[in-house]
Order: sequence, then structure tokens, then C-alpha cells
Amino acid sequence: MSILELRGAGFAYGHRTVVDDVSLEVSAGEAVGLVGESGAGKSTILSLLLGLATPRTGGVHFDGVPLDRRDRRLMRRFRANVQTVFQDPYSSLDPRQRIDRIVGEPLRSLGIASGGEARQAVADAVTSVGLDVDVLQRYPHEFSGGQRQRIAIARAIVSKPRVLLADEPVSALDVTTRIQVIDLLQQLRRETGLALIMVSHDLSAVAALCERTVVLQNGRVVEAGATTDVLHDPQTDYARTLVSAIPRLPSARAAE
Repeated sequence: MSILELRGAGFAYGHRTVVDDVSLEVSAGEAVGLVGESGAGKSTILSLLLGLATPRTGGVHFDGVPLDRRDRRLMRRFRANVQTVFQDPYSSLDPRQRIDRIVGEPLRSLGIASGGEARQAVADAVTSVGLDVDVLQRYPHEFSGGQRQRIAIARAIVSKPRVLLADEPVSALDVTTRIQVIDLLQQLRRETGLALIMVSHDLSAVAALCERTVVLQNGRVVEAGATTDVLHDPQTDYARTLVSAIPRLPSARAAE
């Protein structure tokens, strides 16, 4: 059974429809890429999947149950199990907070852990993303973009979620750092069974990480299937255009 699912979801800003009858799902340990040009509706779909917006038609289901933002118990469980990593590691971390406070924020806000238990969970999270525990006493401005994105990933996984929603998680990074972060996400999936939905306009990053790909154009799904099929035998002109523009990024799976 899927963990997180959109069922025929639609959404509009006023009279402008930005998402139209979109369905997608992710199961345990699976990685799904959602791709399309700017303005295709990717960010709106991410907001729907995060429960930050409510579909006008269709719905969001978590563990097979319709997501109801008025159900506080359900939403607390949802927030603990569905976390996100944003695009820009320079703006997603509060510059006034030390890293230990930043990474531990989900534990405090969700009431998951406190005291020594929380400190240990934070230490485990930063070491799992390849950083030393001494980073916890420092501030975001002391780190490179790649290190900041690792810190953001540590914050996202500290509550041990089952699903990670990644919004263009490597687009603000240089090529070498992008590969390292993709490899890190692949490693976390292998070690924890983490499910992943990665929103991107860049099929090269999706190709390196995701088994399935959903292609979005003007708020509608125009193609969906195994990533290898979408890449090597796209069925629509739009998907063929996206594929032809892929910069050749080494595959994380090919390096294994």
C-alpha cells in the first residue's frame, strides 16, 4: 500500500487552474521524480502533498486515510512521518540558530523527544549525513552550500520520517556537490527504507535517484512510468524535449 498519495487532485488560484486531475503515489523505499518546466505545477503539488494546501478536487491520502487538516492527531502523525528538504540551503536554515537547534526543531515542535534523548537523536542525524558532531555548536554561515544542504537533510530525517519530499534539493549546488548529495539521499534510502518524492526540472538528477518518473505539463500528468522508460523511450513530444535537454550527470546507481 502507498504511504502518500494524490488522487485526482486539482487546485486553482482564483480562476487559474494550476493542478488538474493529478494522481501519484509513493510506497516504502520507493523514489519518484516529479519533473517539468517552471510553472508546470510542481511546487503546488508539493504543497498539497505536505498538507499546506487543500485540493479543490480529489484528495491527499496518508496510509490510505484522507488527510484532514482539522484532525490534529492525524496531522501530528503525518508531520512526523512526512518531512521536506527545500531548494536553497542558504535561505532554509535560520542564521540566528545554532545547528543543534536547527536540526532538533522537528523533535521539539512535534513533541517527539526532549533532553538527552533529543540530543542523541540530533547527533545521530548529523553523523548519518556525513558530518561530525562538532558542527552542532556552530552557525549556518560557517558552512558551504553542500554542508548546509546536509544539515537540512539531517533536520528532515531527525524524526525518522517514512517519506521525504525534496524540492529541487540539488539545483543550487555545483555539479560535484550535487553528485555527493544525490549519493547521500540514495544511501539514506538504502539504510532506512525512506520513501522519496523529488520535485525537479532537471531529469539528470531524477535519473540518478528515482525508479519512477511523473512528467508534468501545465498542471497535468502527460507521462508516467519507469524512469528508464521515460528517458529512453519518451512517449510525448514534451517529454522528448525535456530528455533532449538533460546535462549528463553521472548516475548514483551506476557508481554503486
